[in-house]
Amino acid sequence: MRSYASFKGHPIHPALIPFPFAFLLGALLFDLLGLASDRRGLMLTGRHLSELGLLAGMVTAIPGVLDYLKTVPPASSGRARALRHGTANATALFLFAVGWLFRDATSPSALTIISELLGGAILVYGGWLGGTLVTRNLISVDHRYARAGKWQEVTLSGAAGASVVAARTEDLNEDQMKLLHIDGRRIVLARTKEGFAAFDDGCTHRGGSLAGGVCVGGVVQCLWHGSQFDTATGEVRCGPAKRNIHVYEVREQNGQVLVTLPRDG
Repeated sequence: MRSYASFKGHPIHPALIPFPFAFLLGALLFDLLGLASDRRGLMLTGRHLSELGLLAGMVTAIPGVLDYLKTVPPASSGRARALRHGTANATALFLFAVGWLFRDATSPSALTIISELLGGAILVYGGWLGGTLVTRNLISVDHRYARAGKWQEVTLSGAAGASVVAARTEDLNEDQMKLLHIDGRRIVLARTKEGFAAFDDGCTHRGGSLAGGVCVGGVVQCLWHGSQFDTATGEVRCGPAKRNIHVYEVREQNGQVLVTLPRDG
């Protein structure tokens, strides 16, 4: 699904990742080469690369945190993976910061090398998790399918039992979807041949975003593992999901599409 922290549709976090990776792993490499050859210039380069890497890492973390809070589906396997990804990267930055603090004036100390080795290994692990989030969980992947249209997402508010204006009738064409954030709920508004439908965004298998899936012929498919659901009834059409998704009452009125929230909040 499309990244929240993006510029003209291009995700920011993945674009920044190469910088802290290159700087921090480069710092370790130059420190090791400098110690092996006893060349102060290489060790000084390692120091500067460490400083640049720490700065780049903190900057890169900002859009990453925004995507974790706004993009990654809650209560999903992807959310747990994203938490491990962020924790690993934060730990790696901490270790490189410790290494930088305990550097000698002209060369890295033993603690510096140990911290950088540990930090580098954890950084690679965090990067592997991040790659899985993109390639398997499709986080920040703004994919398209036939007649999908552009990604639509909006934040609304409404009391329990109230009808919320979710869209104008002309906002969606057949087989198009819109993600609604309504007081902590993630609801998908979809338009099918029979009319409008609204249902929970989270797939009941592993919590993948259905808004980030494919809607064709009144059926929505989660792209994480292929589960399919009827958009009108919420019934499972195809596994691995076993449980139906919750659907909401939808009606059209004066050119607007209204979604009724459940009374239990």
